[in-house]
Amino acid sequence: MPAPYLTLKTVIEHENEVRRSRFICAVAPAGSVEEAAAFIDGRRREHPSATHNCSAYVIGQRVQKGDDDGEPGGTAGTPMVQALVGRGFSDVVAVVTRYFGGTLLGAGGLVRAYGSAVTETLDRAEPVRMVPARLVGVAVAHDQAGRVENDLRASRYTVREVTYAGQVTFAVAVGVEEVAHFTDWVATLTAGRARVDVGDEVHVPG
Repeated sequence: MPAPYLTLKTVIEHENEVRRSRFICAVAPAGSVEEAAAFIDGRRREHPSATHNCSAYVIGQRVQKGDDDGEPGGTAGTPMVQALVGRGFSDVVAVVTRYFGGTLLGAGGLVRAYGSAVTETLDRAEPVRMVPARLVGVAVAHDQAGRVENDLRASRYTVREVTYAGQVTFAVAVGVEEVAHFTDWVATLTAGRARVDVGDEVHVPG
């Protein structure tokens, strides 16, 4: 079963200094590799004269990637990924911009500096906890659709999509522990006329 994780709603930025080098970290929400890449490109354009713009992202349950951007191998991207994962974050991207201050930090110093840049930035964030859910399809006749949609949108469940065809189908995100209760609620709401299909695994704020 997918596990809960933390993510962000907005960009968080924090700067610190290590032996005269400036480390500017920005962490942002990213729901896909494309969103992460776009954010990384944007930070590089924002800091074109920086010595390095190192990056890391964690997307979903499996995708993790770090980029050292010219720092010695494994001293920047990897500790940044480890900082994100270690704090339980996913669907996020981090960029640490370094302006070299003239003093070499050594491999261990770089690992600590890049990892700390991310963790200190996350300390300033207000994370959103995402919990496992299922995407449940609720199909009803057109004569019931208006009332069902009103009741769904007034409930604590999130309507992700509405499809109009022979029937009207609502894609609703429902916490995994609430699927049985939701199914019973829909049956009562529609006098048993709705067709309910439990579909893909997703995450919802919880």
